[in-house]
Amino acid sequence: MKKLHKLVLSSYIGPFVATFFIAMFILLMQFLWKYIDDLVGKGLEWYVLGELLFYMSAGFVPLALPLAVLLSSIMTMGALGEHYELVAFKSAGISLNKIMWPLVMVSAFLVLAAFYFSNNVLPVANLKGLSLLYDVRHHRPAFNLTEGVYYKGIDNFVIRVSDKGADGQTLYGIKIYDHTERRGNINLSTAEWGTMAMTPDGRQLVLTLYNGVNYQETGDNPQDPAKPFQRTYFEEQTRKFDLSSFDLRRTDEELFKSNFRMMNLSQLIYFEDSLSASLDEKKSQFIHSYRSRLNFFGRIDSADIAGLPPGDRQLFNIKSIGQHQSLETMVINQAMELVRSNKDHTGFSHEEFRYRKRTLARYQIEFHRKFTLSFACIVLFMIGAPLGAIIRKGGFGLPMVVSVLFFVVFHVVSITGEKFAREGVLEAWQGMWIAPFLLLPVGIILTIKATTDSSLLDVDSYVRQFERLFGFLKRGS
Repeated sequence: MKKLHKLVLSSYIGPFVATFFIAMFILLMQFLWKYIDDLVGKGLEWYVLGELLFYMSAGFVPLALPLAVLLSSIMTMGALGEHYELVAFKSAGISLNKIMWPLVMVSAFLVLAAFYFSNNVLPVANLKGLSLLYDVRHHRPAFNLTEGVYYKGIDNFVIRVSDKGADGQTLYGIKIYDHTERRGNINLSTAEWGTMAMTPDGRQLVLTLYNGVNYQETGDNPQDPAKPFQRTYFEEQTRKFDLSSFDLRRTDEELFKSNFRMMNLSQLIYFEDSLSASLDEKKSQFIHSYRSRLNFFGRIDSADIAGLPPGDRQLFNIKSIGQHQSLETMVINQAMELVRSNKDHTGFSHEEFRYRKRTLARYQIEFHRKFTLSFACIVLFMIGAPLGAIIRKGGFGLPMVVSVLFFVVFHVVSITGEKFAREGVLEAWQGMWIAPFLLLPVGIILTIKATTDSSLLDVDSYVRQFERLFGFLKRGS
């Protein structure tokens, strides 16, 4: 029995590792294509990109792991069936349940590992990865002077060059506008040609200008037509520009810790309770204020009544409103104002409640996601292993097609349920558990069919059943 278990495990580990990393690679490529415009042209170091990809890859595990479990289980059991090893085991009196027992143990280990990963590793990886992605997306592009284009990347300076030499360091037709005084174009430097270089630490740009002129307007009043003007000729001049603003500046990670994707179970429970209590308090305040707003005659103050004629002032009551024109006009105006005010107040409160419910739903969704990843591994294994024993095909052919179909169904239903939960159409637990519970009966049926050697995918059996049914109907007619 130990040799049998070693054979099954050795047949399972290889496809599992391969499919897992293939899925991770595909998801990483999708991430790169999505944010390619935010990464290219910013002069990022290779280790910054490597760190970003490393942390972001952790966020793809909830997609890659269930797919790897499904595909590898189909491939393993399908390969055993294709080479008639399952037939040999069964003829020796070994049931399918005993053959699958090591895979069940591996799946149980993956369930525990997936839960630990979702609760402890994934929040930290999301915190570091998403904060780094935020900094990278807001990082300014790398220094790059383009011919004939005004470059504004350096703070308080605008630089234009007419032409660049073949070495990339020699510049021609140089113009430098200095805006450090915040008074417009009052300081301009031009040069016929020059060279540029970086300091060894890369934090300063050094421009050496040749055969140029400095133009500068002096005086405090720029509107004064008689303001002094200074022109200075030079044969060689050196200008230094600070490039420290091009360094990647990291934002404090504490600012991102309140995000729902960066919390474990205990933190999610705490925030969920706080948000629920705050929402209930807001609802109570709204009910109390709305009841006070419905007290119409309590809103008509003494100043309104004092402005009425003496006769109408004495007759102000509900029964006399329709008998006095001035009273009727005042009450109608007050009522219309009250209705408009209540309508606006109700609309604002509705939007506030809707926003708070959506925020609360995101924390509830993330809470259930910690468990659905583990449960999805169980469900997809219950589908993959029996299905592989039934179809009896190994490799990346038919198992790949079947597993992709099941995974697409699982992923589409999962995304739809999560969206419904975010929008408030379904409760958070309903939206997050609808996909696993939808496929769980499929896994149970396939397991029963596989253990009883049912011809689930045998076309000839369906043809024979159809012929028997057609013959029965023909005799009955």
